[in-house]
Amino acid sequence: MLKYTSKIRETARRLLTEHRVDAVIGFRKGTVPMICQPVLITTPQEVDTLYWDSFCGVNLANYLPKRQGPIAIVAKGCDARNIVVHMSENQIKRDQLFIIGIPCKAMGDRRKITRALNGQEVLEVTEDADTIVAKGEGFEMPFNKADVLQDNCAICIHRNPVIYDKLIGEPVPEQDGIDRYADVQKLEAMGADERWNYFQDLVAPCIRCYACRDVCPLCYCPTCFVDESRPQWLGKSIDPTDTMTFHLLRAFHCAGRCTDCGACEQACPMGIRVRRFTRKLEKDVLELYAYEAGMTMEARPPLDVYRPDDSGDFI
Repeated sequence: MLKYTSKIRETARRLLTEHRVDAVIGFRKGTVPMICQPVLITTPQEVDTLYWDSFCGVNLANYLPKRQGPIAIVAKGCDARNIVVHMSENQIKRDQLFIIGIPCKAMGDRRKITRALNGQEVLEVTEDADTIVAKGEGFEMPFNKADVLQDNCAICIHRNPVIYDKLIGEPVPEQDGIDRYADVQKLEAMGADERWNYFQDLVAPCIRCYACRDVCPLCYCPTCFVDESRPQWLGKSIDPTDTMTFHLLRAFHCAGRCTDCGACEQACPMGIRVRRFTRKLEKDVLELYAYEAGMTMEARPPLDVYRPDDSGDFI
């Protein structure tokens, strides 16, 4: 993954030098290990700040809605699918974009590494094709990359971008034979009361910081329903009913649109597995409508159209 950095910089420098775009959205190295920061650069002199490694997990499509002028964006598989969603929802135009496609080799989960180190402070991280090495004062711990992937990356079957103008590197093999919904099937096997208790326990630590909403590329409404005051849909405290209402309504807002990029879980300061809400809806949309979000511009989202043969079993 580190080999992508020089190619990203080369492409960005050319685009800015030739004035083909006004800006490039990418990543720069973070101030602490295992966190890379989104960055918008506007001059060739800033190009060398661009960076790529196994911790560029934020979905950069989050920075596109309603943006004006030509712009380049670095996009891995899930980012590219969200770009398609944005275009289908008229948030950005195709001719505005130069998409620098990244064949993704999966993102590492900093929390899994931190937990394995039992609180030891990581001062530096290095990586190669299969290994991530965490280093700190008095220790150096190697990790098999496959053991510390983000949960969504471990089951991802769309690692290559579905749309791009320049692909950085060769396409990576897509995973097959993956049971993508084993976790959802366990929830479906629960009784109604057990399932409700499960979700109540899941969101109990929520502090209503809205990090999951703010990092989500699908949450671009000018005023979120939680911020409305006329009418006021729910309170501002961490009342359990209001908290559950927020998570349920946000999940349904993402139905048929979510690409399972995992940004919500990575952003949550409480470590809540927010994807538990959206994964069930993703599975239902796939089974009912044979539809996966952001795969093609030709297919409209299932909740955007009506067909006489649509399933009506839920009515």
